[in-house]
Amino acid sequence: MADVTAATVKELREKTGAGMMDCKNALVEAQGDMDKAGDLLRKKGIARASKKASRAVNEGRIEAYIHPGSKIGVLVEINCETDFVAKTDDFKTFSRDVAMQIAASSPLYVKRDGVDQETIDREMDIYREQAKSQGKPENIIEKIATGKLNKFYSEICLMEQPFVKDADKTIENLVTEIIAKLGENISISRFSRFKIGE
Repeated sequence: MADVTAATVKELREKTGAGMMDCKNALVEAQGDMDKAGDLLRKKGIARASKKASRAVNEGRIEAYIHPGSKIGVLVEINCETDFVAKTDDFKTFSRDVAMQIAASSPLYVKRDGVDQETIDREMDIYREQAKSQGKPENIIEKIATGKLNKFYSEICLMEQPFVKDADKTIENLVTEIIAKLGENISISRFSRFKIGE
């Protein structure tokens, strides 16, 4: 088994932001392999992140982002549990990434539960009619409409959009990762996007 030194524990801690004992235990479990230990920490952190989701978030920051050219601007409120976390570089970077996402992808809502029922009903009616006009069998029209509605959500709901810096992740994945890294519940509360002429 590889030796786990204070230097390797410190290096892993700097890479992941995890606690010293968590880093040491992960390195022991991964037999000194830095990459494996990092993966172990991420897996454990993501599992812990889901447990933190119910905790109150009364601190945070308002992030402002003005896109180069000053034609698009965003204000977004992102909350966390403590002022300490709100002041960390990781939280600030995450906040800026979310603001840039909103500028680039023009979501209308934070989550799908924010979409009003009238909009959902209208979209479902349109998708059903499209499927009927294409001659789809009656028994699969509802499935087709539901699939298209889910696609619609991924376009208009921030949490379901693919992250502009890494399309393999959604914003929801990004939130889960930052919760795991910082050890606090974090939520995106609201945003406003401004575009010249709109």
